[in-house]
Amino acid sequence: MEGVYPLCNFLQKGTLRIFGDWKVTGAENVPPTGPLVIVANHMSNMDPSLLAVSISRRIRFLAKDGLFKLRVAEWFLRSYGAFPVNREGVDVSAYRWTLDQIKSGGVIVLFPEGTRNHGRLIQAKSGVANLVMRTKAPILPVGITGTERLGSIFRVLNPTGRIRVNIGEPFSLPDIEGKPGKDVMESMMTMVMHKITDLLPEEYHGVYTRASD
Repeated sequence: MEGVYPLCNFLQKGTLRIFGDWKVTGAENVPPTGPLVIVANHMSNMDPSLLAVSISRRIRFLAKDGLFKLRVAEWFLRSYGAFPVNREGVDVSAYRWTLDQIKSGGVIVLFPEGTRNHGRLIQAKSGVANLVMRTKAPILPVGITGTERLGSIFRVLNPTGRIRVNIGEPFSLPDIEGKPGKDVMESMMTMVMHKITDLLPEEYHGVYTRASD
């Protein structure tokens, strides 16, 4: 149902304005058209919906498959733009779905850490670099602060406190000839994560804290 996405965003904006102190900076950095991969730090179940109301374009994202067990939950999540992913191993169907979304000019949100952190960045997975290198899609970094206090999915109804979404400028990964090795992939992911840390206060940097921080 196409109406689920705008309705949920309307309601989410309402709760953020009533209960929280929500502010978006850098909205002008979002490309109006074309494929796009959004990368962000991840601290709460409400991060996808927060990005949905903060980004001017329709987004889609991956969600852990356990959330899709109930039929009504599966219907809602798919209608909202989510696709199930098994985080225990390599999920080929989720990977192909993500590639298809990007190749068709869509906007995909990826959380490089692969799971929620507790307010400080943790080690990222290499999947984001692999996807981007295959599609050549531009990357839009986003830094989120304030949602670490909103762990429960039900906090989407009561998102209190200071919440900030800081949108950076799009960038691209350098072209690599041949199949990149592990060291190259790790270097690419470090580049991606540093783009995110540039948008976050120092206390959120975690394992990506640099000597100059």
